[in-house]
Amino acid sequence: MGMTRRTNTLPLLYSLILVVGLLKYNANADGTDDDGLGQGASFIFGDSLVDAGNNNYLPTLSRANIRPNGIDFAASGGTPTGRYTNGRTIGDIVGEELGQPNYALPFLAPNTTGKAILSGVNYASGGGGILNATGRIFVNRLSMDIQVDYFNITRKQLDQLVGPAKARNFLMKKSIFSITIGANDFLNNYMLPVLSIGARITESPDGFIDDMLNHLRNQLTRLYQLDARKFVIGNVGPIGCIPYQKTINQLNQDQCVDLPNKLAKQYNGRLKDLLAELNDNLKGATFVHANVYDLVMELITNYDKYGFATASRACCGNGGQFAGIVPCGPTSSMCGDRSKHVFWDPYHPSDAANVLLAKQLLDGDTQYVSPMNLRQLKEL
Repeated sequence: MGMTRRTNTLPLLYSLILVVGLLKYNANADGTDDDGLGQGASFIFGDSLVDAGNNNYLPTLSRANIRPNGIDFAASGGTPTGRYTNGRTIGDIVGEELGQPNYALPFLAPNTTGKAILSGVNYASGGGGILNATGRIFVNRLSMDIQVDYFNITRKQLDQLVGPAKARNFLMKKSIFSITIGANDFLNNYMLPVLSIGARITESPDGFIDDMLNHLRNQLTRLYQLDARKFVIGNVGPIGCIPYQKTINQLNQDQCVDLPNKLAKQYNGRLKDLLAELNDNLKGATFVHANVYDLVMELITNYDKYGFATASRACCGNGGQFAGIVPCGPTSSMCGDRSKHVFWDPYHPSDAANVLLAKQLLDGDTQYVSPMNLRQLKEL
């Protein structure tokens, strides 16, 4: 992936480069095929793992539109877009591989209008969670409830754009709804009781996870009622193994923090049951379970097998043994070879790691993605 340094370019030129670059792999320039519908769409919901820039438009403490984030993002020429990684998110890579003409644009971006929405829309927000209280530490973020509210707006726009019958068919047959959320509910809610009205003091892990799953069931059912049919839901990854957790707990590179991983596994087991229930009860829908926990744990455990030099140290960050305390920014130290790090910053995978994770979701077997992979889901 080529990277061009621009040091003194005018902000307006940056904006033009970004808009042009994001349309880089068009088939038809407007992202449509001969019947006026998109060739495939991704509607992306979640947190900073898949945020493509929504938080740029919020007054929030959680932002990634600062250098050197996006340094390897070819579509913008290395200019930050608000993605919390050096290159593409998993959602970007999956969209490319499934033949979408453009990246799904952030819902809050001013150019996310008209035929642009036929490539899909990204509603994800850094700091967002299943529960509305999650991420309060960041002041502003889009919770999953708000993200579904925003999709409801897109849904009406699609009716106006292509007519109700075509819009319904487009959503049911040509669109994949991906949801990557839940980690913040633990990291920035349950495990920060002082900042979240004492959740851990008043609620057991079981009770908190019940609350999460009840909310998620309602959110997914709302999307189904708005004609979503093909879903992929990621479980919560090994959040006790991120460089931030290893650094603040002063662990060795091959150790992980027990409590966050235990909570993630507890939630993940119940999530699988919820998706089985929804597959049974919501006629015509397919809910694919993406086993992010095991996928990421495999990369962390056997990083050298995949060509990485480290799975414990952040490429971009500062503080402690693993550069895991201060998020990535202009004053951060940065590794020499970004492709050799599983983690870009204290929290998020690198582009190189996202490529491997996306590959398994697209083409993997039921160990990592079930009951089918994403190429099979697209063909349904």
